[in-house]
Amino acid sequence: MLRWGLIGCGDVSEKKSGPAYHQVEGFELYAVSARSPGKAEDYAKRHQIPCFYNDAIKLINDPKVDAVYIATPPDSHLSLALDVAKAGKICCIEKPMAVNFSECQQILKAFEPTHLPCFVAYYRRCLPGFKQIKSWLDDGLIGRVSHVNWQYSRAPSELDKSCTPNWRTQHAIAPGGYFDDLASHGIDILTFLLGPIVSAKGMTTNILGLYSSADAVVANWLFENGATGVGAWHFATELYQDKVQILGDKGHIEFGVFAETPAKLVSKAGTIECVMPKPDPIQGPFVQAIADHLNHGIQHPSTAFSAAHTSWVMDHILGTLA
Repeated sequence: MLRWGLIGCGDVSEKKSGPAYHQVEGFELYAVSARSPGKAEDYAKRHQIPCFYNDAIKLINDPKVDAVYIATPPDSHLSLALDVAKAGKICCIEKPMAVNFSECQQILKAFEPTHLPCFVAYYRRCLPGFKQIKSWLDDGLIGRVSHVNWQYSRAPSELDKSCTPNWRTQHAIAPGGYFDDLASHGIDILTFLLGPIVSAKGMTTNILGLYSSADAVVANWLFENGATGVGAWHFATELYQDKVQILGDKGHIEFGVFAETPAKLVSKAGTIECVMPKPDPIQGPFVQAIADHLNHGIQHPSTAFSAAHTSWVMDHILGTLA
């Protein structure tokens, strides 16, 4: 039995990830911590977790905790991950891996001498719909890929309109705003599907002035395989859209990173559709893949190395990395 400690009791751990650690055979959610007084105790009682702390360091150093899942905002990921590495324990970090690529490099360096795995919760790599899209591409069903286009837009939330800050709208934590949170999922899944990106650049702006971070980002990039990519992410429009197109010389694929509409493969042979199911909890397959990695040596698709590459691309798009 691998006993996990959970740092952070927000919506992500409440709905998307925490329940998965309960469900996976061989895993136990043993301890939880939160900075807000009473929050960890409340979470522990509601989820039947044996131990709770108000201090993350005490959780990390608890000898009964074998592995630590960091589910806090990204500005705390570096310090907590370094503490986990120092304690010599397995780690999983919520995405994005850290505030920037430089911090990701520090985490990689800290875990290197431990020879312990560090996972990052880009869980879409483990969802069946995206695995099917990867199979289409690997099987050459649209031929050689030449271009990728991703258009995403949505209206500001009522919270944004009230100018109530959260980590996604604070420039010091997320200079790209919701781009840092949401687009990181898409950039990461594109590198999962098509391989590494070797160059990227972009532009940012703040149209509505509701918060200090950018609310619009545009970018272009080049994959290692020679395919080009462009993207536009707008969080100041009335139109909701989420559409990715992957163009090949024998067909194309369409899907949404977040949308629940079926993915489509269109070629001369006809149209194939693939539903994009979302398991409950949505991180269930991701956490199961951690167990498979640890117990059976099956390589997990989302490690600190792949997540650091995603941060490298994001930083180049935002112009924060030369």
